[in-house]
Amino acid sequence: MANTKSAIKAARKTVRLTARNKAVKTRIKTLHKKFEAAVASGDKEAARSAGSAYASAMDRATKSGVIHRNAASRAKSHVSKHVLAK
Repeated sequence: MANTKSAIKAARKTVRLTARNKAVKTRIKTLHKKFEAAVASGDKEAARSAGSAYASAMDRATKSGVIHRNAASRAKSHVSKHVLAK
């Protein structure tokens, strides 16, 4: 158990931030699966809209510090590679 005031506050903060991070990462994984399914199906319009939603979610996660900016950049590059190739 935390002994100091700052450690008690840090423990409360950790619970809140962990819940936020888990929710954001779960949403990103779901959007990634939808994007991959759209690419696999060959539907260009579905892939474009799913890719856009996925890239947008990555940008928001980067802004809040949940995802590293290089990881988001890599994911967006992956999206553009698949969307532009078809």
